[in-house]
This record gives sequence, C-alpha cells and structure tokens, in this order.
Amino acid sequence: MKKQKNYCARTDIYNMMIRLHARHKRTDQARGLFFEMQKWRCKPDVETYNALIHAHGQVGQWRWAMNIMEDMLSAAIPPSRSTYNNLINACGSSGNWREALKVCKKMTENGVGPDLVTHNIVLSAYKSGAQYSKALSYFELMKGTHIRPDTTTLNIVINCLVKLGQYGKAMDIFNSMRDERADSRPDIVTFTSIIHLYSVCGQIENCKAVFNAMLAEGIQPNIVSYNTLMAAYASHGMSKEAVAVFDQIKQNGFRPDVVSYTSLLNAYRRSQLPEKAREIFDMMKRNNVKPNLVSYNALIDAYGSNGLLAEAVEVLRQMEQDGIKPNIVSICTLLAACGRCRQKVNIDAVLSAAELRCIKLNTVAYNSAIGSYMNVGEFEKAIALYKSMRKRKVLADSVTYTILISGSYKLSRYSEALGFLDDMVGLKIPLTKEVYSSVICVYSKQGQVAEAESMFNMMKVSGCCPDVVAYTAMLHAYNSAENWAKASAIFLEMEENGIQPDSIACSALLRAFNKGGQPSKVLVLAKYMREKAIPLNDAVFFEMVSACSILQDSKTTIDLIKLMEPWFPLVSIGLLNQLLHLLGKSGKIESMMKLFYKIIASGVPASFNTYSILLKNLLAAENWRKYIEVLQWMEDSGIQPSKGMFVDIVSFSQKRCGVEYADKIKEKVGKLKLFLP
Repeated sequence: MKKQKNYCARTDIYNMMIRLHARHKRTDQARGLFFEMQKWRCKPDVETYNALIHAHGQVGQWRWAMNIMEDMLSAAIPPSRSTYNNLINACGSSGNWREALKVCKKMTENGVGPDLVTHNIVLSAYKSGAQYSKALSYFELMKGTHIRPDTTTLNIVINCLVKLGQYGKAMDIFNSMRDERADSRPDIVTFTSIIHLYSVCGQIENCKAVFNAMLAEGIQPNIVSYNTLMAAYASHGMSKEAVAVFDQIKQNGFRPDVVSYTSLLNAYRRSQLPEKAREIFDMMKRNNVKPNLVSYNALIDAYGSNGLLAEAVEVLRQMEQDGIKPNIVSICTLLAACGRCRQKVNIDAVLSAAELRCIKLNTVAYNSAIGSYMNVGEFEKAIALYKSMRKRKVLADSVTYTILISGSYKLSRYSEALGFLDDMVGLKIPLTKEVYSSVICVYSKQGQVAEAESMFNMMKVSGCCPDVVAYTAMLHAYNSAENWAKASAIFLEMEENGIQPDSIACSALLRAFNKGGQPSKVLVLAKYMREKAIPLNDAVFFEMVSACSILQDSKTTIDLIKLMEPWFPLVSIGLLNQLLHLLGKSGKIESMMKLFYKIIASGVPASFNTYSILLKNLLAAENWRKYIEVLQWMEDSGIQPSKGMFVDIVSFSQKRCGVEYADKIKEKVGKLKLFLP
C-alpha cells in the first residue's frame, strides 16, 4: 500500500496492524508502527493507544503501558473504558494488583464507570497477585451493583475459593451454575477448576466423575483439562491411570506438552519408579518437547526419594548443560535426598553448589539442610546452619523448630531441645504436635513427669489435639516413673478420644504393667490387641513372655508359643531363648524341646545361648542322653561347645550315675572331644 503513488496513511489501517502485532505479542513492531504513523502525519486516536497499551500488557510491560497512557493524556485524547480496562489488565496480569486498583480508582474519578469486563479484570488482578481474600471481598461488593457476574467472574471466584481451601463454597457456586435457570453456565475452565478441587481434596474418583460430566454436557476437553486430570492421578502415584489419560490425549488429536510429560513423570516419581520416570523424560526429549525446570526437579526427586543420590546429582549436571539454571527447589530436593541416604559429605557439597550458583537459601532449604544434618547425627553442623539462618534473617518457621527439637531429642541433646523450645515460644511460633510430643519425651527421659504432664495439658488447651505419638510419649513418661495406673488412665483417654493405639503405644503400656507388678493386665491387653487387629511386634512379645515368667503360668506360656509361632522368623532369637528358658525352668522339658524343633523348622538359626539353655535344663532334668545329643547338634551346626559343657556332663556322670552309665557317658563324650581343637 505504501508503495502506491496515491498512498494516504490511514489511522484505522495502522490500528489494525498494531492490534495484529499485539495479538502475537510483537511489542517492538507495534511500537514501531505507532512512531511510523506519526511520521506520515497520521494522528493516533483512542483506538491506537488502546491497541498499544494492550500490546504491552500482553507481555507484562505494565510500566510501558502506564507511560503510553500518560502520552495519551498529554495528546488530549480522553481515555475510553477499553483504555482503562487494557491498562488495569496490564498491571493485574503482572501481579501488580495495587497499581491495577489505582487505575480503577482513577477510572471512576474521571467519570468512566467500570463494566463487567473491568470487574473481571480487577478480580483477575487479585488472583494473579495471590490476594484471594481480597478478590472474594471485591466480588461481594460487585454483587451490590447492577452488573451481574458471568461465567468468567465465577470461574475466578471458584479458583480463589479453592486456593483458600473453601471447597464447599466453591462447589456451591459450581452447582448453582449447573442449574438450568442459571444465567452463567459452566465452561471448560469451570470443570477444570473443579477437577483440580477434587484433586486437592484427595477425592480422585470425583475427578474422573467431573471429567465425564463435562463430556456428557457436550464440552470437549482441551489439553489443560487433560493435564489437570493427569496431575490428579500423578499426585497420588496412580501411574496406570495417568498413562491412560496420556494415551487419550494423543488419541483425541492433541499433542502432549511439557505439562503432560511432567505430570506423567511425577506419577512415576510418586510410585517410586525412577527408571520409568527416566523413560518418560527421555521420551519427552525425543518428541522435541523441551523439559523445563519443573521437569528436571521432578526427575531429581524421583531419584533422590529412592536413595539414588548419584543419579539425582547427574540430572542436576545435565540440567545445567541444557541451559536451565537450577533453583532453590532443586537444592532442597538434593538436600532431602542427602538426608535420606545419610550422606553427610554430599550435604556440604550441595550447600557449596548453591553458594557457587548464587542461589540464596530460603526457609525450606535451610529446613532440608538442618534436617539432613540431624539425620546423619551432625548436630554441630545443624546448629551452625541454624545460626547462619538467623544471622541472614531468613525466617525460621514451625518446621525449623520441629526439626531442631525432635532432632535434638533423638540425639539425646535434651537441654538443647528445651532451649529451642524457648526460642520458639519467644518468637510466638505456634507449637506443632511433633514439638509437643518431642518435648514430652525429653521431660520423660529426664524423669520430669510433672513437666511432661504440664506440656501435655498445654497441648490440649491450645487446641492442638494430641495424636497417637503424643499419647505414646505420655505413656513412656509414666512408664519411666513406674506409674502403671496413670499409664493405664492415659491409654483409656486415648481410646475414648477415638485415637487408635498402635503397637508402640501398647508395648509402652505393657512395659508399665510389668514394671508395676501387674503381669495379668499384660495378658488382658495382649488379648485386646488381637481383638483390635493391632500388629504384634518383638517388644510386645517380650512383655508377654516377661509376664508369663512373673506369673509362672505354664499353660499361658504354651498358649503364647502357639500365638507367636507364625512370627518366629521375625522374632529375635533372644526372645525365643527366653521362652525356652521359661519352659525349662518350669520343668516342661518336652515342651521346651518341641519349641526348639519349631524354632529350627522356622529357619531361625540357633545361637550358642540357645544350646546353653537346652543343656542346662536337660542336665537339671537328668536327661543325659538328650544332653549328649544336643552337644552333637551343636557341633553339626558349626557351633563349638564350651569346655564347661563337657565338664558338666562328666561331673554329672560321676556323681549321679552308676558305673555302667558313667562309662557310657564318658565314651560318648570322648568321641565328641575328638572334634575339639
């Protein structure tokens, strides 16, 4: 057109071209046309400025958009409602919700009233700036005007409600939109938001139900809705279901994008299948989909969470080779992996790598590093890192102090644990259940039962309902104080509050009963555990055996053996030896030997102490034939009998047997002695 001799520059043509460049986010070209039209003495109008402001808003250049508005006012061109809307959108989409509100206020002051588009843009600005409560307040004000919300409005409100965890209210709006009489019907964005809502709530079956409802209402899913459904499955490690959605994307003519591949990668990560995660990562690259930072971090975590630290570090190197800079999430993931793998050298290396790359540690990173040091027993390094955190004015949160207090307790640094408690209280950080439980344990270890009780009561008063860990900590406290009555009372309280006791809690109460001379109560509680299907472990069996020993009840002991038999391969040989001793001591030699045969048949290797118990009780029962046989079994199993065992049988033969039997015993023992070195 410009090459024509009779060319005359027209504002509407330039406006059209500027809008075209804006649509494709080509800001420089749009601005170039703006200056060119003025060279041709073609005066920009309100539409020109609107298009230019929109162009800069599309790419987040809100300051440029503000300057263009100032130029427009200087040119004495009155802004229209579209001008203000474009400028509010430019500020809001960049997260500058305060600037967006200023423009909105100026718009009203200049006599240009906001319309539905304006309200939606302001709501969107609040959402982009993570000001979800403010968005809901604005929506309430909006309802007081004559402007009725549309689907876009309600979609933004649903999104904000989900972010705030107000799922019931979000569902109420969704259901009202589905009413046949509703003015605003749900669209693809609405259904996708509800799928995400159910995913956050952990109701995965409902995610699929909403997706199917969307199809039933004739709304065709897009790549975002498919990705949302796949992410829901991925968040719960449902890799098979995630793969099915991935295949469905391709079957319906869509091309999986980086979000699709990353969701599938996350599904395998949560399923603890790092090799599969790697396959998806490689497939992504083969299909010319460039992995982003989130993809790399997911793969690092897939390896790190499964103890494959070397592979996780290699992914970090590959990320940098591919031109993607690791961020604080990458560092946190590697630090957590170091803690799991108990690699204290690598914790130092990861922290050095972060410093070399100028990645400033945030609260989460410090928490990961401190926790990793605590896991490997590096208490001093953990404390040094905590001091560095405070010095650099990085905010310590409840997680920080939970790690420090529980870590100090586990390393028997009780005074330090209480010191961190003082710091936490001083900073007015709410105490967590883990902190309460750890502090109760600290007090109980130091015999400070009154302090433990005070902390437990404080926990209940603060509204932090005690869980099974806190109750178990109190059981241990009363156990240490040998107060079985209070231990029993706290156990009943736990049950009354609907908290199911576990094996650890039960074993603590069993120990308290035994210490308090109440062995019959041990057997009653053991019966309760079987009725409630609470798993029996080594500690529980130990207390049951101890109770039988105190009671000297052979019948109960036999019943206990029958109960324990399926667990023989999992029970310690020391506990089984105690059972053998209990039977032998009570004179049940035949039962003792039957138990021994069952132990051997279950695949549990007998120890030197096992044979010692058998021999001692056989000799006490004057069963010298079986005694010599057991000596032979010892040698056959590669366990060398002691000199004292031979001396005992020879001494027995001389004192308790006649000449005939004494000679036989001497002869048999002599054959066994040939194997002695």
